[in-house]
Amino acid sequence: MTVGDDRLMALSGRTVVVTGAFGLVGSRIVHRLREIGAKPLAVGRRDAYGDAGTSLFGLQPADPDVIAGDIHDSALMDDLVSRGDFVIHAAALADVAECTRNPQAAVRANIAGTQAVLDAAARHAGTLARLVFVSSASVYGLGGSTASAGRFAEDDELRPVSVYANSKIWGEHQTALALGGTDASYAVVRYFSVYGKPQVVKANSHSWVVAWFGMRAALGLPLVLNGGGVQVRDMVHVDDIATATMLAAVEPAAHRATVNIGSGRATSIRQIAEMVAAYHPGTRIESAPLPQGDPLGACADITRMRDVLAWEPRTGIEDGVTDYLRWLERTPEAIPDWLRRQAA
Repeated sequence: MTVGDDRLMALSGRTVVVTGAFGLVGSRIVHRLREIGAKPLAVGRRDAYGDAGTSLFGLQPADPDVIAGDIHDSALMDDLVSRGDFVIHAAALADVAECTRNPQAAVRANIAGTQAVLDAAARHAGTLARLVFVSSASVYGLGGSTASAGRFAEDDELRPVSVYANSKIWGEHQTALALGGTDASYAVVRYFSVYGKPQVVKANSHSWVVAWFGMRAALGLPLVLNGGGVQVRDMVHVDDIATATMLAAVEPAAHRATVNIGSGRATSIRQIAEMVAAYHPGTRIESAPLPQGDPLGACADITRMRDVLAWEPRTGIEDGVTDYLRWLERTPEAIPDWLRRQAA
């Protein structure tokens, strides 16, 4: 067990409400909580990923600690939070492109849904040890020349350029507003680019580059690099994301702190494509114009993460990509039918 895992034993025997449980991150946190003897109350909607939410992420509505429900249900959230010692609020419409196409859906999920969670947390502030709000590096904006030395730090000016980013900034501010006047403790974690098995892609999305490239290469489709793949991302494995989020729930220094969760390393989109192509020899790499508003990116300044959580990620991008591609070889059914039709 790692040092980080030892500290997570503070959650053993405690009840942890996890929203967004049928997503990649939420489900991984629930599995980790089960492993250490915590008592998760996992709530989420099953329609976000279709059947993948159960067949790949490994949570079933029949499980005694799983609740198939909507965070907009105020009575449900009040009941769950009233029984919880901790809340990890990971539920969101996290697809940037989908939020842009359908702002009302983003508002409903990321604003109205978050408010229902925060209302319940405020009502039970006296018994709640901490709420962790999951935010995003998208709040920093496009990156490139606007980022100091190619890094995003928590105190940098926020420059949102998407509906999704706006909703996450609102969530951060509203968490502080709703809980700041109570005795409750809260933390905000800003995820950088999450990847890892069993991540799956969505149609008409440009998120989750490792999954996109891995699945396209497995089908013999070319890897298309918008703008030649010069954009950079700070890739963080889902196992590390889960550990860091749970540490943010228990570390005393995380009280009312905002913390980047990243690797501190910038990886270009082209580099990821080349890793995937090396695993699948013969894969074509093609270039396309850079879409307007596509973030150039930057990596996380992880100074505060080291100080507050006393932790650093364990999985490097090379090992993480290889692990994902090997999993995809063993689990070809994870590739959605609509993508297979493109290769037919």
